[in-house]
Amino acid sequence: MPRSGLLARRVVSGRDGTLARSLRPLKAWTRWLHGGKEPQEEEIPYADVPRPGRKWERKPYVTPMKVLIRRAKEERRARQESPCRVLEHPPDNGLLVPHLVKVAHQVHSARKRFLDGVARLVKGEAAIPVKRCRFCSEVHIGEVGHEIRTCEGPDSGSRNSLHVWRPGTVKDVVGFPYCYHLFDRVGKPRVVHKEKYVVPRLPAILELYIQAGVDVERYPTKRRTRPVYSIDGRIADFELDEEDDSQAEAPPEPWSCPSPTSSAPAADGADRTVKEISVSELSSRTLQSWLDMRSGAARLMRKYGVVTCGYCPDVQVGPKGHKVRMCKASKHQQRDGQHAWQEATVDDLVPPNHVWHVRDAPAGEGAPLANELKRYYGKAPAVVELCVRGGAPVPAQYRSIMRLDVVPPARDEYDLVA
Repeated sequence: MPRSGLLARRVVSGRDGTLARSLRPLKAWTRWLHGGKEPQEEEIPYADVPRPGRKWERKPYVTPMKVLIRRAKEERRARQESPCRVLEHPPDNGLLVPHLVKVAHQVHSARKRFLDGVARLVKGEAAIPVKRCRFCSEVHIGEVGHEIRTCEGPDSGSRNSLHVWRPGTVKDVVGFPYCYHLFDRVGKPRVVHKEKYVVPRLPAILELYIQAGVDVERYPTKRRTRPVYSIDGRIADFELDEEDDSQAEAPPEPWSCPSPTSSAPAADGADRTVKEISVSELSSRTLQSWLDMRSGAARLMRKYGVVTCGYCPDVQVGPKGHKVRMCKASKHQQRDGQHAWQEATVDDLVPPNHVWHVRDAPAGEGAPLANELKRYYGKAPAVVELCVRGGAPVPAQYRSIMRLDVVPPARDEYDLVA
């Protein structure tokens, strides 16, 4: 049986053009409906407003469980066939992925520009107001907080689930989860419970950059020049420590950090240009840096493993999760406080922190969002909403969840709308 659409194409392309002539009015009507242009297929799929998951349910798996089981069987079979073997593919063998080192440095610089831009938008001269609920993690971008009853904090029942707003900060707009720093991601990939207060913690996205090739003086890491061996599933490293020390003393030439004296004039020039640009241009640059950071992090996560807990927002960068018993989410008693690790996504590494969005917010700034009209409002990540309020264009991938094509009715008209 031919696939859908093949039969119609054969009839139209045949000698008898009766069906083709009958389809011409339909094409003209479709062209008129789209403003005189030929309709094009949507490159970005439609996405509805994200709904918060239930606390007792586990996050969905990124890779199906059957695929994970098949991979584990293949690895065990390969280990039985060759107990002693050299790991060839980076970063599993302890080496860096060459073509991702440059990506890591670019994304690391994009993160710096993004944090600087958000700080200027929230705390600058023409600051965009940010509100944060006193009892929960709800955030709102605007002069007046909304009246949507979604508060789940302490004593929310006595307030009828209404939020109590207070001024917000940069951490309320964007917050990166923290993880443990791994000095040797291959030799010692796990942190045990006894090392809970010994191993330093840092933002997970910064740890991803360090493992991908970015050198940060505060968080040293081991860089290998030879691949490691796998003996019965255990990692064996035959590289001498003296060679590691000699390699660590000499920083890489193409990506060496510039000296403060040489970078001082460039920094002064950058400060002058940032002060001279308008709020809309600053918002556009900040939003573009955020999109570059997310896309670069997604590209790095294809090679460098990142895991997250299935019940709580904790994240660990590395091939395995840590053994620290600090999970307080659902069913943590059954796991003795340990996390239920699974494959992470970009949203776990860079949480979007969705906030409510309305199309014509600046025009009616004095009127808060009503609880009766919440089904007409869209949502957007807090960073996107902040930059759009500053004058940045709306990214194409967030147009559907922001519901830009929906016009909310007035408060006295919501019961008249079907």
